Amino acid sequence: MSLQDQLLKAGLIDNKKAGKIKKSKYRQTQQKQKNKIETVDEAKLAAQQAQTRKVERDRQLNQQRKAAAERKAIAAQVRQLIEMNRQPRDDGDIGYSFSDAALIKRIYVTEAQLKQLGNGRLCIVKLDEQYEIIPTLVAQKIQLRDDSTQILSNKPTEIPEEDDPYADFQVPDDLMW
Repeated sequence: MSLQDQLLKAGLIDNKKAGKIKKSKYRQTQQKQKNKIETVDEAKLAAQQAQTRKVERDRQLNQQRKAAAERKAIAAQVRQLIEMNRQPRDDGDIGYSFSDAALIKRIYVTEAQLKQLGNGRLCIVKLDEQYEIIPTLVAQKIQLRDDSTQILSNKPTEIPEEDDPYADFQVPDDLMW
């Protein structure tokens, strides 16, 4: 039973209206065949647009997930580099002050570590909420991945020039500010 017959039986349309609908549908198919005009199917067009929007949204979500995974992988690499190369600070008795953003922090280091921090062979990095001392070469590798972890990195000391008038006046190693 067709939809038209069901509407007639339910009393929603009468025979005259059903005939008009049938006649207009017949005319559309005749005109379509005669002129080869394709009628625009709005439902099909809306479905295609919805599918296009869904594909675009899925693509953006995948990009966000991929970026998050890359950030997580970089953070894991940085953590691994710091943990593998950190210097022991158990027996440090000299307080070394440095700035972390607007805060002044202090860690205790040995005399050898103090000299190496001063001449740029060691750097201070932040791992979670702790500060670690690592070699400068490792700190440079970390900086290529994520430069927000590095707190302090002194420039390596250079050999004094021959015509430097202050070359004879060395700063004492035990000078504390």
